[in-house]
Amino acid sequence: MRKWFPSIYDKVMNPIERRAFYSIRKQLIGKAEGKVLEIGAGSGVNFPYYKKAQEVHAIEPNMYMQKRAVNKLQSAAIPIHFYEASAEKLPFADNSFDTVVATLVFCTIPDVLKAFKEIEKVSKPDATLLLFEHVRMSEKPFLAKLQDVLTPGWKRVCDGCHLNREPLELLQQTRFLVKEPIYYFGGLFVTVEATNSKECSK
Repeated sequence: MRKWFPSIYDKVMNPIERRAFYSIRKQLIGKAEGKVLEIGAGSGVNFPYYKKAQEVHAIEPNMYMQKRAVNKLQSAAIPIHFYEASAEKLPFADNSFDTVVATLVFCTIPDVLKAFKEIEKVSKPDATLLLFEHVRMSEKPFLAKLQDVLTPGWKRVCDGCHLNREPLELLQQTRFLVKEPIYYFGGLFVTVEATNSKECSK
């Protein structure tokens, strides 16, 4: 991630967060319970929404985003621990987490399926995965094609963000059982709640 991108991220996103994403995040993140893993915590936008969790272990591969997130720790009602790590190689023991949270992050993860497999491994049997992502608008062919056309340029400007990712298709290749997705803004954004169906290892 470029150094300049974290410096402008909050300024660009704050109006969208207040007007569009506030209620989505509040409802979704409010479901996180127990020991929580957050994938790609970014600048810490989710921290104020954790109400039921005991503690959060947040990974973020970019040190500049981590520095911005530290400023938001005071808004959290629970302990939050930071790790500089990638989603494809999580530094945690198997069966460690009750809930895993990821919001607007799978658009930039290089190997999405590998990340999902890692999440499956470090989360407990019956653990909950909570996702909020933007996706390719497959049911609207013109807009989906527009996302495909815009993605190369968008990736360069927005630090690797893919407009046309379809993470739910990859999630279905794991042992997570997906409840009915909820779509927003014409199908551009989606929230997902899934359960880890793996058996307890002996």
